[in-house]
Amino acid sequence: MPANLTNIFILDKGWTEANNAVSVQDYAGGETTHAARNANGTGPYRLVSREPDARTVLTINEDYWGEDEFPMDVTDIVFTPITNGATRVAALLSGEVDFVQDVPVQDIARVSGSDGLDVRTALQNRVIFFGLNVGDDDLVTDDVGGRNPLADVRVRQAINIAIDRYAIQKIVMRDQSRPAGVIMPPFVNGWTEALDQAPDPDIGAARALMAEAGYADGFSIRLNCPNDRYVNDESICRAAVGMLARIGIAVSMEALPKAQHFPLINSLKTDFYLLGWGVQTYDSEHIFNFLVHSRDEKYGSWNGTRFSDAGLDAKIEALATETDLAERDRMIAEIWQAVQDEQIYVPIHHQVLNWGMKSNIRTIVPADDTAKFKYFRFD
Repeated sequence: MPANLTNIFILDKGWTEANNAVSVQDYAGGETTHAARNANGTGPYRLVSREPDARTVLTINEDYWGEDEFPMDVTDIVFTPITNGATRVAALLSGEVDFVQDVPVQDIARVSGSDGLDVRTALQNRVIFFGLNVGDDDLVTDDVGGRNPLADVRVRQAINIAIDRYAIQKIVMRDQSRPAGVIMPPFVNGWTEALDQAPDPDIGAARALMAEAGYADGFSIRLNCPNDRYVNDESICRAAVGMLARIGIAVSMEALPKAQHFPLINSLKTDFYLLGWGVQTYDSEHIFNFLVHSRDEKYGSWNGTRFSDAGLDAKIEALATETDLAERDRMIAEIWQAVQDEQIYVPIHHQVLNWGMKSNIRTIVPADDTAKFKYFRFD
C-alpha cells in the first residue's frame, strides 16, 4: 500500500469544496479547475509567480512542517525552462543558472572540465526498449501480405540479438547508459542480475532464426520513434535501423515529437515503436499492469504490443491481493519468465541521469530524476 501511495497528494477538504475542485480534473477532455491553476499545500516552498514555459519563482515556506528535519539551505528558486540542450549548457557555463538537469551526453566532459562546475551521474529509474505488435494477424506497416512476421517468436528473438546494445552504449550514448536484458529498472522488486543480462549481438544466429521462421529474405516495417522525450532517442532508433538491416529487416523510421508519438501507441497505430518506462512504485506489478496485461478498461493502457494471455492476466491480477511476500515474489518471477520467453519487448538500456551544477552544491542524484531542493546543501 505505501508503495502505491507514491504519487497521491493531499488537498485541504475545505479549500477544495470552497473552490469547486473536489472532482478530479478531466485533463484529457480539456477541463481546467481552480486546483489546476492555483497554488495550495504545505510544502517547503511557496509560489511567488508563474509564467508558463518561461519562469517560475518560489520562496521558502517559513511555516513548513519539516523545517527542522531538512537542510533547507535553498531559500529561493527561479525555475527557467530551457528546452534546447546546448542553450541549457551555455546558461550553466556562463553562470546564468546554478543547476541544470539533463546535461546532453556530448557536453558532459565540457561541463565537468570547467572550473567551479560538476556533473553528477546516477542510474535512472527508466529503461528504454522497443515494443512489437505481436498480436495482430496482419501488420499495416510491413510488406508481408496476410500474416504478421512479429507474431513469430523466432523473429522477435532475431531482432533481440541483432541489436548491438554495447555499440549503442559506446557510440550513441557515449557510455551514459547500461545495456538491459529486461524492461525493468534495477531498483524494482523482481529485478535480478540474471534477468537483466543483455545478450551479445549474434548476426549469424539472428539470420538463422529469420530463415527458420520463413523470412530468409527479410521484410520491411516502419519504426515509430520520439525525438524529444528520451536521451538521444532518435539516434537510438537510427542505430537500430542499421543493425536490423544486417538480418534483412528494412526499417523505415518515423521520428515525431512525443506529443504525436505517444498517441500512436495508445491508439494502437504503430507496429514497432520506442518507449521508456519508469516504475513509481518500485514493484514489478506496476510494469505488468501497464505493459503486459491485456488491454481493457483497467489494465494494459500502455501495452501497444496487442499481446494478450488470459492465464497471465489472472496471475498479474492476483499480485494485488497476495499478502505472502515470498509467494508474491515467486509469482512475480514466474510472470517475468513468461514475458522474457515471449520476447514481446526488446530491451535496449537503462538510462543514466546527468545533472550539472556548481561545485559548492551538495546533493544526491535520485533515481526518479526529481530535484528535491529541501535536501540541497551548500559548501
